[in-house]
Amino acid sequence: MRIQNEHPNTRVCNNTRKGKLIGQKPPLQPRHVWAIRTRLQLGKRVRDLALFNVAIDSKLRGCDVVRLRIEDIAPNRHCLERATIRQRKTGRPVKFELTEQTRQAVDQHLSKMQQSENGYVFPGTRKRNSHLTTRQYARLVSQWISSIGLDASMYGTHSLRRTKAVLIYRRTGNLRAVQLLLGHTRIESTVRYLGVEVDDAIALAEQLEV
Repeated sequence: MRIQNEHPNTRVCNNTRKGKLIGQKPPLQPRHVWAIRTRLQLGKRVRDLALFNVAIDSKLRGCDVVRLRIEDIAPNRHCLERATIRQRKTGRPVKFELTEQTRQAVDQHLSKMQQSENGYVFPGTRKRNSHLTTRQYARLVSQWISSIGLDASMYGTHSLRRTKAVLIYRRTGNLRAVQLLLGHTRIESTVRYLGVEVDDAIALAEQLEV
């Protein structure tokens, strides 16, 4: 399954910089998410499917995704519907949901994984008692993106973090909810992260009659 290359949040500047791509890495579109899931399922890449699904659902930074411990999301080796962790960057707790398909993927991954002393959901592949590194995670994301025909250089781990957050904002316009889900301390950070513009605000205002 290949998808035509596209950059959903790409902006074009003035004539002197026409065509130059700026801003943050764009989020994935729902059809991109399903295409990657299908690829991973067909390839029987159990760990990668669990990692991808957790990254999409949790909306965590890559450094927090790779450091997830079994006790954080799957005590007794069964994945929870909701979990809370303390973010490495801010030190603040953030709560997130795990959908049924994600829970199934995590449970299947854990059932195939040997009991490890370090207790990481996604153990490292080289060093004993370590977790997957952020660099290894980034390489996996590039592989997933390329596998469906997108330009991997245009996307990154933050694309996965932003995917669900952007969808929630577009469907609800609720910045406060997205701020809580992303674990941002300031609403301004959420505005910048989502790339909210004046046109977005006007479009929301046009939907409301007083």
